[in-house]
Amino acid sequence: MKLASFLQFKTLYFAAFLKPDVLCDSTYEISFMINSIITGTGSCIPEKVVRNEAFLTRTFLNAKGETFTQSNQEIVDKLREISTIEERRHAGPEQSTTDLAFIAAQHAIESAGIDAETLDYIIVAHNLGDSREGHTQSDLIPSLAARVKQRLGIRNPFAVAYDVLFGCPGWLQGLIQAHYYIQSGDAKRVLVIGAEILSRFSDPYDRDSMLYADGAGAVILEATPSDVRTGILSHAARTDAALYSKMLTMGPSFAREDSDSTTMFLKMNGHRLYQYALTHVPEAIKLVLDKAQVPLSSISKVYIHQANGKMDDAILARLYAICDDTPVPENIMPMSISKLGNSSVATIPTLLDLVWKQKMLPHQWESGSKVIFASVGAGMSINAMLYQIP
Repeated sequence: MKLASFLQFKTLYFAAFLKPDVLCDSTYEISFMINSIITGTGSCIPEKVVRNEAFLTRTFLNAKGETFTQSNQEIVDKLREISTIEERRHAGPEQSTTDLAFIAAQHAIESAGIDAETLDYIIVAHNLGDSREGHTQSDLIPSLAARVKQRLGIRNPFAVAYDVLFGCPGWLQGLIQAHYYIQSGDAKRVLVIGAEILSRFSDPYDRDSMLYADGAGAVILEATPSDVRTGILSHAARTDAALYSKMLTMGPSFAREDSDSTTMFLKMNGHRLYQYALTHVPEAIKLVLDKAQVPLSSISKVYIHQANGKMDDAILARLYAICDDTPVPENIMPMSISKLGNSSVATIPTLLDLVWKQKMLPHQWESGSKVIFASVGAGMSINAMLYQIP
């Protein structure tokens, strides 16, 4: 089928879905387009609060297994200065990543006011699968998406469920995939979840363990007809594996003499990751703006993956330097990392849910506004999206 004919068929399909007599009425004029719109959000923020003071009695080691000359108080204070993290949330001992994803999904479905049986796709972004307290073994079969579908009680076999492993940008990549399904006419309604329990995969002897947190966030993306383009306007993604694939990996504990060498933990080259993100995330955001021919001055909010507070500030400053060469506007970037830590794929959808439900005032989800989503993580991969709120 030729592209023009396919697009006409797709438009007629959605027209018939909304106005069944359209296929029988040759005088009906097609004057709308199908947009990909977020219609509901949800999150699961674990109840367990772990404050920085909890790390004052830890034994921290460097990559050689040696203790630091600085005191734990100095180490903790430095982490707060660099990352802005004061506390983070950890899952309860009985909770799995699927549990968190399921709760976030329930809230998103309720927020959108839909019947879960009408979902065409369920996409769950994560990196480490399900796990048990005290263990770092990943449980990935069946997929977490299949587990969430079962927990939601969805019996429709054509609600396709699968996982996305794309580092911290996984949730945003799932949203991009959902957008493609909608634009192709293959889907009308997609549930996209980001869920992770990083705390069980962090080396307790590694200072970076203070960064990691747990949580889940979800959205419903729906095909929505309109006579103007809105919702997802443009997006971009990249993977720089040739040079940067080893900046976030799994490796043995720094306490090698006391640990099982087969047990693997998250390991990060923080300095190189910082430089990579500072260089390339602003470029990705500029690309999506250029694609849509939208100036940075029209953006009301920027939602960046909550990996490091100071890094996100630096990314935003560089973005404005390369696009407008103007100061960063006040209150343009909602931030949750100081209280919730870095929960990988869950940071952006959780942050979005908090803003959507007016829990981060003065930040609001306002009709007509244009916003940016952007993330960076293992791969190394980056993605960005321009979205206009209907």
